[in-house]
Amino acid sequence: MICFALYSAQHAMQQAYATLLEELGLTYPQYLVMTALWAEDGRTVGALGRDLQLESNTLTPMLKRLEQQGLIRRKRDRQDERRVLVKVTGRGEALRERAAEVPTRLCERIGLPVEDITRLRDELHELRARLREMSEAG
Repeated sequence: MICFALYSAQHAMQQAYATLLEELGLTYPQYLVMTALWAEDGRTVGALGRDLQLESNTLTPMLKRLEQQGLIRRKRDRQDERRVLVKVTGRGEALRERAAEVPTRLCERIGLPVEDITRLRDELHELRARLREMSEAG
């Protein structure tokens, strides 16, 4: 069953990341948030949630913990008080340098050529898109 293969692979991937991220003091979901912010800083909580496919009841406590660690700062948008902007702090930027080696180290641990991993990622993106289309069509 493809559903179990995907589920168990996702679980194994999180486990593999956990050992690499432990030394950074991040959980896997926190790493995803930080990676998204390193790619585009100053995003709204809503944009982060959409991009990471996380509901606000999951994302907000995670952001609070990252803020307590001094990695991010949340601030109301001056132009629209309903929006909360999330910015990486200096400490968060310093962590970025240490986290930059995580993808390479993971690929080395997996032991597959980068081309195979890239192809698999692209195929999974295609599968996700098709599944979403299917569920949207009803």
